[in-house]
Amino acid sequence: MKKQLKALLMGFLTGALCMAGCKSEAASEKADGGGNTAILVVSFGTSYNDNRKVTIEAIEDAIGKACPDYQVRRAFTSQIIIDKLKERDGLIIDNVEEALDKAEKDGITNLVVQPTHLMDGYEYTDLAHALKNYEGRFDKVVLGEPLLSSSEDFDEVMKAVTEKTSSYDDGETAVCFMGHGTEADSNRVYADMQDRLTAEGYGNYYIGTVEAEPTLDDVLALLKEKGIYKRVVLEPLMVVAGDHANNDMAGDEKDSWKTILENEGYEVECVLEGLGQIPAIQDIYVKHVLAAVEQMKK
Repeated sequence: MKKQLKALLMGFLTGALCMAGCKSEAASEKADGGGNTAILVVSFGTSYNDNRKVTIEAIEDAIGKACPDYQVRRAFTSQIIIDKLKERDGLIIDNVEEALDKAEKDGITNLVVQPTHLMDGYEYTDLAHALKNYEGRFDKVVLGEPLLSSSEDFDEVMKAVTEKTSSYDDGETAVCFMGHGTEADSNRVYADMQDRLTAEGYGNYYIGTVEAEPTLDDVLALLKEKGIYKRVVLEPLMVVAGDHANNDMAGDEKDSWKTILENEGYEVECVLEGLGQIPAIQDIYVKHVLAAVEQMKK
């Protein structure tokens, strides 16, 4: 009951912030003949069109609905994905510099830049450095926080993913999330989330990464130590279910997580759904945008 009450209060406060923040300021700008504030949503990107629509676009749409009087624009940080989409689909998506140049050309003076990054890793740092190069070209630029920034963010993400996967938690199934992993200090978010899951009683939940620690070997050792699992459910702990999810996690190659776990005798189910598909995750990004808007108003 307390958790439900907290959720209701959070929803009310988010809505109130939206009405008091985005809408009121935008209305003031329109009265002054402005409309010169934009929200630039920056994502790594994905070439999986169907998944992009239900993750990145869903986050952008949620932000647009929360701030209907502001322009919501898009940029990707992966030039490889940008080039692939242009060549394969004729889809033009700006990189960060192109998006900032366009915003300046279009007369945008106040800009909120909201990344969909999971953490403040190298990409987030690169984005902050890119914005430094545009100092003085806008009146105000505010960089929003990534998904996992505060203790409250961790709690909300944990609640979102455990509620989504609760039907799998039957005592014989391990729910394993694949994160990307990074050499940056921010890689600690995976261990922090694992610690929170364990502390809150989610003993059948595990987190590993593709490119850092904890590794699949670390996760597999824990599964064997527990010794009760017949099935493993794999899901990406990433905003989109892109190449890593489809290939490294769910692929048929001998080194995919799915194949390795099957060879260990587990029944494996892969859920190719990114975090961006979860409405509660979208709400966290909206909350970060609202906080950035409030900061911009100061």
